[in-house]
Amino acid sequence: MRTAKITRDTAETKISVDINLDGTGVYDNQTGVGFFDHMLDQLSRHALIDMTVRADGDLHIDDHHTVEDVGIALGKALSQAIGDKKGIRRYGSSLLAMDDALVRAALDLSGRPYLVWKLALPTDKIGTFDTELVREFFTAFAMQGGITLHVEALDGFNSHHIVEAAFKAVAQALRHAVETDPRKADAIPSTKGTLSE
Repeated sequence: MRTAKITRDTAETKISVDINLDGTGVYDNQTGVGFFDHMLDQLSRHALIDMTVRADGDLHIDDHHTVEDVGIALGKALSQAIGDKKGIRRYGSSLLAMDDALVRAALDLSGRPYLVWKLALPTDKIGTFDTELVREFFTAFAMQGGITLHVEALDGFNSHHIVEAAFKAVAQALRHAVETDPRKADAIPSTKGTLSE
C-alpha cells in the first residue's frame, strides 16, 4: 500500500495528514478554514487519493500559517507515499472546465520542485478566504512534494470557480502521474535510473 502519515507541530500550527495513493477519493479534511477544506476535498476526490487532514492553527491571526503548513505536510506525505517512484507514470496534465473557468495544470513528479503560477484572480477574497493563499498552498505542496508544477488560468471571471478548477485540474494531473504504468511497472521512469533528486 502506498500510504503515508505526516505530522507537523510548530508554535503556529499542529497538522496531521494521512493519505493513501491507491484509494478511491475518500476524504475527511478539517482545518478550521471552510473554503480550504472544500478545496482539499476536491483534491482528494478528483485525484482518487484517500485523505484525512487535521489542522489546529493560529486562525486568530489569519489563515496563512494553516494553509501553508498543510501544503508542506501534504507534499511530504505525497513524497513519502510514492517512495522510489518505481512504476509510476510520473507525468500528468489536465485541461479542466468549470462554468466560466478554464484551467490547465501539468506536473512532473521529478524530485525537482518548481512552480509556474499563472492564475490571476479577480477578487482578493472568496468569502473570508484570502485568495493569495491558493498560491501559498501550491508553492508549499510542490516544494515539499518534489513536483514540477505548472498551473494556468485560460479563462474565468469568478474567483471561486477559477480556484476550484485549479484544485481539480491539479488533482486530475496528479491522479494520472501517481498511477502505475502497466507497461513499465518494475522500472523508474527516468533514463537516470532515479527520481530522488
